[in-house]
Amino acid sequence: MRLVLLGPPGAGKGTQGDRLIERHGIVRLSTGDMLRAAVKAETPVGLRAKDIMARGELVSDEIVIGIIDDRLKESDVQNGFILDGFPRTVAQAEALDRLLAARGIKLDAVVELKVDESILLQRIETRIAEMTARGEAIRADDNPESLKKRLDAYRVQTAPLSAYYAKKGTLQEIDGMVSIDAVTAAIDTKLKALQ
Repeated sequence: MRLVLLGPPGAGKGTQGDRLIERHGIVRLSTGDMLRAAVKAETPVGLRAKDIMARGELVSDEIVIGIIDDRLKESDVQNGFILDGFPRTVAQAEALDRLLAARGIKLDAVVELKVDESILLQRIETRIAEMTARGEAIRADDNPESLKKRLDAYRVQTAPLSAYYAKKGTLQEIDGMVSIDAVTAAIDTKLKALQ
């Protein structure tokens, strides 16, 4: 199973991603984690990224694609993966398509969690309360101001991916406003229909 999860901040991508990983025995390919690992391992792509990051700049799509390409060579990815945090733009999706095609890999689905943005603030507040109750550190971006900025960026940069993947026939829209278990069940139903 090779998947991309889409949805605005707070939609439940992390929760559903964890469940998909457990159910299908696949791995999460987090571009942030892969980037840090490549820098630490001092791979050729990691060394290029390290210099850019040291200057406080964002790494290019080319570097991120290089890191994904390196990661796809590892054995644990053979059962499948969920891409987390990538692609975020149509240009990145096109670059990902070229990479996967060159490796003879095809995405099975792009799962988009559709949510009512007005409810997301409540979800963030609930997440903060639950994390506080468990004694966990609160994410710096879990606040109303940051959520608004993240939602604005999502609408401009990432939301166009829905149309891109719909045209390709890989988009699977899921109602993210129901319970966590109902979302999981809906994803499972859509994915089973693809097999």
